[in-house]
Amino acid sequence: MVSDAELPYLRRCVELATQALDAGDEPFGSVLVGADGAVLAEDHNRVASGDRTRHPEFELARWSAAHLSPEQRAAATVYTSGEHCPMCAAAHAWVGLGRIVYVASSEQLTSWLTELGVPPPPVRTLPINEVAPGVAVTGPVPELTEEVRTLHRRYYRTRA
Repeated sequence: MVSDAELPYLRRCVELATQALDAGDEPFGSVLVGADGAVLAEDHNRVASGDRTRHPEFELARWSAAHLSPEQRAAATVYTSGEHCPMCAAAHAWVGLGRIVYVASSEQLTSWLTELGVPPPPVRTLPINEVAPGVAVTGPVPELTEEVRTLHRRYYRTRA
């Protein structure tokens, strides 16, 4: 369950996803928060560059490995607009980050993209815990899900 104190981080994720969309990229955004509640790093999707690994969750995993101790990583939380893909879930687990909180699930996203006629991705969509069973996961967050859905509709309707 998500506390009221966590909603601002998730709202920031939606803002970052909007920034990605406004820059012509897929709408995903993520925020890395330390145990003390301080925002440590944030990013949005950058796959429009041609590098399909430029997901914000992957970037935050790399950033944390370079800047945080193993203890700090384990105590940190990644807030994100969408559930981690298998690549990002693996990166998260390999660097030893703590909890993940996401707005929209991969199952929801898959359903929305199917409705829009978007072909499936080259990598199978899996829940985080099927890839990283030891990671604590919270989501989806119904209060913000429709906003994320709207961003994805906007992105794919401009490409139809």
